[in-house]
Amino acid sequence: MSQIKIAPLGFAAGAEVTGVDLSKPLSSADQSVINQAWLKHLVLVFPGQDLSPEQQIAFSRHFGLLDPQESQAPTTLHPDHREILVLSNKMVNGKKSGTHNSGRNWHTDLTYTPRPAKGAILHCKEKPPVGGDTMWANLYLAYETLSPRIQQLLEGLEAIHDVTLIRGLEQRSPDVIAEMKRRNPPMIHPVIRIHPETKRKSYLVGQRVRGFVGMGDDESRHLLDMLNEHATAPEFVFRHRWQLGDVVMWDNRCTSHVALGDFDQTQPRVMFRCSLEGEQETGRLFERPQTDDRAAMVQAVAAVS
Repeated sequence: MSQIKIAPLGFAAGAEVTGVDLSKPLSSADQSVINQAWLKHLVLVFPGQDLSPEQQIAFSRHFGLLDPQESQAPTTLHPDHREILVLSNKMVNGKKSGTHNSGRNWHTDLTYTPRPAKGAILHCKEKPPVGGDTMWANLYLAYETLSPRIQQLLEGLEAIHDVTLIRGLEQRSPDVIAEMKRRNPPMIHPVIRIHPETKRKSYLVGQRVRGFVGMGDDESRHLLDMLNEHATAPEFVFRHRWQLGDVVMWDNRCTSHVALGDFDQTQPRVMFRCSLEGEQETGRLFERPQTDDRAAMVQAVAAVS
């Protein structure tokens, strides 16, 4: 019988998981308990863990295939374990790390690829004395609290996700920027998502969305601002204050998140992340139109008026 205990940490999301040592092989009973808690609470916190890279990888594989990290610049991966993305603000060979300011705007992981991540497992290796928190938004609740009219509007709508909208990307080294752009051209995904396990709907937007297919820039901006503001309202958000050794896993299929820069940047913050590969490809390449949509629309209206 599993000895795991689950204690909710927030209304919208978040639960603490105790009674399990993630450095040891996971029993099928414990795996089942964790997976059910994950689907219910969306974000799970395992405090006081001390995992080697191999142990983190082994734990992560209980919940899906690991993302091959082809979307990431090779210099940002663990030198001995490509399954791990190293999120660090430390200097590397005299230069800022390629991930020193990662995650600073609201996003869902890997939407700039054809296959957004199923989830992620993040291990806190070093942290500043205060700050450096992460917040997650429950996108189920965001969708379910929209009016039926807006829900209907979102059905069939597609959004353009663009890696160049990662906040602070321009501050990274030119080689990292060039590699990210080369590997990740703009991608189109449906706005409405149906979770493959819970069957609940959520909507996929965030601050790395360029606009909506078939809409002009102004229309896209106003709708996107409304949806993002609604999704990140305080009542839909869980905020985690990291402790050394924390392992946090989240369901990327129904959440968005942001890593806050609310800490002394001279203090180290180092996280190891394993990403779970998405179950299916939902994206296709965005092909930029030859003419401005709004200009073409004005011309078309003028021609028949």
